[in-house]
Amino acid sequence: MHTSRQFRQDDVETIRSLVAANPLGTLVTNAHGDLVGNHIPFQWVDDQRNGTLEGHVARANPVWCDINSNSEVLVVFSGVDAYISPSWYPSKARDARVVPTWNYSAVHIYGHPQAIHDPEWLKAHVTRLTDRQEASFAEPWSVADAPPDYTNALVNAIVGLQISVTRIEGKWKFSQNRNDEDRAGVVAGLLRQNDSNARSMAREIAAMDASLDKQASQQGEEGL
Repeated sequence: MHTSRQFRQDDVETIRSLVAANPLGTLVTNAHGDLVGNHIPFQWVDDQRNGTLEGHVARANPVWCDINSNSEVLVVFSGVDAYISPSWYPSKARDARVVPTWNYSAVHIYGHPQAIHDPEWLKAHVTRLTDRQEASFAEPWSVADAPPDYTNALVNAIVGLQISVTRIEGKWKFSQNRNDEDRAGVVAGLLRQNDSNARSMAREIAAMDASLDKQASQQGEEGL
């Protein structure tokens, strides 16, 4: 992923938060010379330095047949995104050399995959995945709510995917290349849109500005 220094995100906790909030990843594999994409919900498990991504696919999906521990795969996670109009830049009144752009956040995770067939591993995996997604519901559903013979049959119809993470890339393109005046204009313009993604992007930019202001203030106090 091409990432200029000003948009690069290296904070691991921030990256992990995006994956946790947007767990549906796009798994990109190379199957006999052809690129193949599959959309899979993942969990990022911390059992080694970079951890592992865990997911599953239908046994009928050939993707698990086309991977091995020597191959490398890519999983793409996307966060908030929004169109940015140059009309929101106050600086446009002084210099018309501005163009539209698109703000977004994304994480690319590379790793070595393996297929998991163990029924106990699969049961534990789907239970963790379900419990995480159901946690915010007033009456959460549990895997244990379904008849055991039914869940056992479904477990036999899936294959687990475990990806040992080797490399992580994060990109947060939040108008960092604009001055404070234009960034404030972007936030105001986004908030005027009747669109949840636009409002989410406005909050992300405002939060980043607040964090940078706090860091600058702390550094200034330390220098006194």
